[in-house]
Amino acid sequence: MKKILLLSIITFGMLLNIYAKPASKTVRLKVIETSDVHGHFFPYDFMEKKPIKGTLVRANTYINKQRQQYGDNFLLIDNGDILQGQPCVYWSNYVMPEDENLAASVINYMKYDAETVGNHDIEPGHKVYDKWIREVRCPLLGANIVKEEYKNADAAHPDHIYHGLHPYSVHYKDGVKICVIGMLTPAIPNWLNKSIWKGIEFEEMVSCAKKWVKYIQETEKPDLLFGLFHSGKDGGIITEDYEENATAAVAYEVPGFDIIFFGHDHQVHNEWITNKEGKQVLLIDPSCYVKNVAEADIELTYKKGKLTKKNISGKIVSVLDEDIDQEMLTHFAPKIEAVKQYVDRKIGRFENPIYTRDSFFGNSAFTDLIHNLQLQISKADVSFNAPLSFNSVIKAGDVTQADMFKLYRFENLLFVLRMTGEEIRKHLEFSYDMWCNTMTSPEDHALRLNDNSKEDQQRTGFQYYTFNFDSASGIDYEVDLTKPDGEKVRILQMSNGEPFDEQKWYKVVMNSYRANGGGELLTKGAGIPQDSLESRVLFHTDMDQRHYLTEEIMKMGTIDPQPNNNWKFVPEEWAKPALERDRKQLFGK
Repeated sequence: MKKILLLSIITFGMLLNIYAKPASKTVRLKVIETSDVHGHFFPYDFMEKKPIKGTLVRANTYINKQRQQYGDNFLLIDNGDILQGQPCVYWSNYVMPEDENLAASVINYMKYDAETVGNHDIEPGHKVYDKWIREVRCPLLGANIVKEEYKNADAAHPDHIYHGLHPYSVHYKDGVKICVIGMLTPAIPNWLNKSIWKGIEFEEMVSCAKKWVKYIQETEKPDLLFGLFHSGKDGGIITEDYEENATAAVAYEVPGFDIIFFGHDHQVHNEWITNKEGKQVLLIDPSCYVKNVAEADIELTYKKGKLTKKNISGKIVSVLDEDIDQEMLTHFAPKIEAVKQYVDRKIGRFENPIYTRDSFFGNSAFTDLIHNLQLQISKADVSFNAPLSFNSVIKAGDVTQADMFKLYRFENLLFVLRMTGEEIRKHLEFSYDMWCNTMTSPEDHALRLNDNSKEDQQRTGFQYYTFNFDSASGIDYEVDLTKPDGEKVRILQMSNGEPFDEQKWYKVVMNSYRANGGGELLTKGAGIPQDSLESRVLFHTDMDQRHYLTEEIMKMGTIDPQPNNNWKFVPEEWAKPALERDRKQLFGK
C-alpha cells in the first residue's frame, strides 16, 4: 500500500512538473510606426503626375515581412496627419465624401493596431473627421482631445474624451500587456478657427500625460507603456499654457513610458532621454511622407511570471526602395484611377511659368498671382501671402487640377481681418526678420543663410518654414537690408496711390492659418493678443482657399502671371548682387 501511495505521489509530481509554467520566459516583440503620411498612400505623386519612392504601398511590403517573422508579436501604429497632403485625400474628403474615406480604407486594409489624431486630421473640419473617426476600425487615440466641458479636469476619465476617440489602447501579445497613450499637439487654436474644432479642447500634454499614466498604472498595470504623440521633440510655439512640441518634456517629466513614438516635426529622431527618476525612455520619429518607418525591437524576460528585464532598441528603416505591394495596389486601383481623372481636368492656361523660388528674392509672379486673386475674391485693401513650398513650379500651358495643389498646398480657408497700418508694418517686420539678414557690408548674405552646404542653409528655415515668409500686396514698400531687425520695412503708399496711414484701419486678407495666429506673425509680430484675433475677423470663406482660387482661374481662362513690383530690397547696390549670390547658393545656376 505504501509503495502504491509513494508511486502515486511521484507520478502526480511528475505531472505537475510537466504542466507547470516554465521558470523563465522570453518574449520578443516588434513595433513599427508610421507618421505624417499626408496622403502618401500610393507610389504616385498626383501633383507632379509621376511615380515616387516610399509611400504606404512600399512600406506595407516591409511590414508584411515583419508580420510573417513575428506573427502575433507585432504591433503597427500610425501617428496621424493622414487626412491632408496629396490630392487623393482632398478628393476623398471633399469630392467623394459619400464613400468611405480613403485614409480610413488604407488604415483598415493594412490592419493597423492604433492611430493617433494629427493636427492636419482636425483641419478638414468636423464633417470630414467625424466621419473618418467612425470609419477607422482600429482605436483612434487622443487623450488630450477632450469635450469642451471637461478641459483640464483633475482626474482622467474615458468619458471626457471627444466622441469616438480613445485616451489609450490595450494590446496583448504573447501574454504581454501593452498600453499606448495617444496625444496631439495642443497648438491647434493657434492655427485653426474655432468653428473647425467646435466642442473640443486640447489639453496641455505634460499635465494630461500625468493624469493618464497614473490612471493606466492603477487600472491596467501594463508590462509596457508607449506614447504615440503627434508633437515634435521640443520647440515650436511656446506659450504660458502649452508647448507645441512637448515629447521631450513628457518623457522627462512623466515617468512610466518605455518608448514614445512621435512625429509632427517632419524630422528623423532616434534617441534616449533620461527621465527625472533616472530611467531611460526611447524617443523615435520616422519623419514624413513614408520615406521611413520607425521600428522598436523589444525583448522581455519573465521569471516565475514576473517581468524582470526589458531590452529595447530603436532604428529608422528606409522604405524608399522596397518593392511595391502589388496586391494592395490592385485593391486600390479603381480609386487611384478616379483620382488621376480628377487631377487631370483642365482649369485654365498660363502664358508663362511661375516659380515659388522667386518669392525669396523679391516680387514673384507665383506669390503675386495668389495675392491678386485673394484681393479679387475678398475686396480687401491689403493681402498677406507666403510661398507654401520651397521650390514648386507651374509650367506655361494648360493648368490642371493637379497644378492647383502646387499653387496652394493646404486646405486653408480665406479670412479678412481688421488691422491698423502700424500692425500691418509690424507683421511684415516680423516676417522679413525671419528670412532676411542684416547686411553690414556688400559681401554679406541678403538672406539668412550659412556659408556651408546647401543642406545647412535649409536648416535655417528655407525648406521647412517658407509658409511663414509673408509678403504683402495692395501697398508699396521697401525692405532695407542694412537696418536692424524690426526696422527694415518702410511702407511708402497704398498701391492705388493713396497715402498709407499707420493709425488707420484696413481690411487685410490672408489664409486661416495666419488669421488664427499661425507662425505668430499676428501675435508676436503685429502685437495682437491671441484671444483678440477672433474679434478682428470680418469675413471668412466656407470652403478651402484652393476651391476659390480654382473658380477664379476657371472664370479667367487664360492668365499671364506677372510680378506686381510693389516692393523691393534696398539699398539695391548691395541687395541685388547679394541676392544673386544667395539664389545661386540655394538653387544653383
